[in-house]
Formats: sequence, C-alpha cells, structure tokens
Amino acid sequence: MSINLTAQDKLTLRTAAYGAVSLLAAADAAGAPHKVATHGSIALNSATGTVGHVLAEKSKIGDLGGRSAAELADKVLPALTEAMTVLKQQDPAEADNYRATVVLALETGAQAVKNGPTPVMTAMVEKITTALDAA
Repeated sequence: MSINLTAQDKLTLRTAAYGAVSLLAAADAAGAPHKVATHGSIALNSATGTVGHVLAEKSKIGDLGGRSAAELADKVLPALTEAMTVLKQQDPAEADNYRATVVLALETGAQAVKNGPTPVMTAMVEKITTALDAA
C-alpha cells in the first residue's frame, strides 16, 4: 500500500515517538533519565519501513519543552493518537509498525534502569500505550 505523509504528518510522528521516550525519561527523573532517553532513542533509530525513514530524517522535532511531565504529556499523548490515526488511514501495517517501534523504545528505555522500571515508569508506559491505542 502506498503511503503519502505530509511534512506535518512526519513532524507529528517524530514528535510523538521521541516525546514518548522523553515522557518515560521524565518518569525516571530521580534515577537515570539520560540512560532511558539514550536507549529509547537508539531503539527508535532502529525502526524499519516508512516509519523508520520518517524517524531517521534529520529534521526538527516539535516542541518537547515544558516545566513538568504534565506539560510534556499534554503535547505528546495527543500527538501519539494523531500519529496512529494518520497511519491507520493510509497503511494499517505501518500503524502497527509505528506502535511496535514506540513500545520497543519504551521497553528498551525502561530496561536501562538499574533495578528495572519503577512503578512511575510503568504507569507512564500505560498512559502512552493508551494514547497509541486510542486511534
């Protein structure tokens, strides 16, 4: 199936995916958020298919700033749902690929924590997967 993503669609996909990793890192703020972010980002860069090409583009990511996890979540969670909606409309297999890629990045980031994911990280993963599945 052919997929035609606009520049805005691509920005949404990148912002949502990297934002999900940022949210997970924020959930481990007292631990090693840099390790979570690094390992999660490496996992995103291993994506294949159209999703892999979009995530690997060397272009800007939307605003992921904020003074709290709540502010970041206000941007990222709706972007995840929007990304899945766009992909499902054009190519359901790529939507599945995107979801699997983001979940893999979260799992990889969570495993970077010395004693495993904290309850806060687990709750954040649930919020992220709920946003992915809301489309």
